[in-house]
Amino acid sequence: MRFFVPCNYSISKKMIEFQFYDHSNQCQRLFHGRGHAYEDLSHVNIDWFAPVVLITLYQEVTEDWLSSLVEDIRAQINDCKSIQVQYRCRQQAPIETLWGETITDLVVSENQMKFAISLGKAQNHGLFLDMKNGRNWLMQRANGKRVLNLFAYTCAFSVAAIEGGAEKVVNIDMSKSSLAKGRENHKLNEHDLSKVKFEGVDIFKSYSRLKKHGPYDILVCDPPSFQKGSVNIERDYKKIIKRIPELLTPSSDVLLCLNSPDLDEAFLLAEVARECPECVFQGKVENPEVFKEAHQGKGLKALHFIYK
Repeated sequence: MRFFVPCNYSISKKMIEFQFYDHSNQCQRLFHGRGHAYEDLSHVNIDWFAPVVLITLYQEVTEDWLSSLVEDIRAQINDCKSIQVQYRCRQQAPIETLWGETITDLVVSENQMKFAISLGKAQNHGLFLDMKNGRNWLMQRANGKRVLNLFAYTCAFSVAAIEGGAEKVVNIDMSKSSLAKGRENHKLNEHDLSKVKFEGVDIFKSYSRLKKHGPYDILVCDPPSFQKGSVNIERDYKKIIKRIPELLTPSSDVLLCLNSPDLDEAFLLAEVARECPECVFQGKVENPEVFKEAHQGKGLKALHFIYK
């Protein structure tokens, strides 16, 4: 399923217009306004988690605006059974159902993988759609490899690695509830859990634990930009990068991710050059095409290195 939004579209006209190409049930971003590439629509994203369309708002809109958008979605997506809106502009980021069934828990598909999604229980629903190409990147390289997945969240990278034939994956995240979701995701895909470890620890205080399970052939690091009380990526990323030689085998692949609009890829390249010059930059993993950005470098950055 793909949608097209004209670049000259604005909320003063008709609602967002979609052009429907197929009837895929693959989860995906349908419209990405947060990249500021569409005039007057930087406050809205729209996602497809079959059979749910999720609208995410970063500023308040009128009831008429929202009602018109719901009508347009219903007219164009026959497979839709629920249209929900999440107000990221409000405290606790509440979700409400605008039309159809109230669906809170569902299993979605990305390529051949399955992921559990929860709507309305937390600000994030369990899968970051902008990282789809990163998961594909890992799946293509994982066969027979030992993978370290830092800031694992719900272990989507881990699922991709095992799906790609990884020998072992070690998932590290402070949130044990997120790791429990990760275990559920592996079970959904009928993976051998003896190949997967889940460590609910503070990365910065647990390097001995990381080393115990190593060495690794692939490192994936996808930290939050800021996590109160635990992570300040501008301050802390270098602490991870300088440990790379202790964790990896020679010729290992390293995928370092950064999702702060205030820090561009030059920041990450400089950190690597200073803290681990043995890592040689190979290139970027491009974001899915729908994630258009008016200003280059503001969105997700995923940089591939090889540790020599």
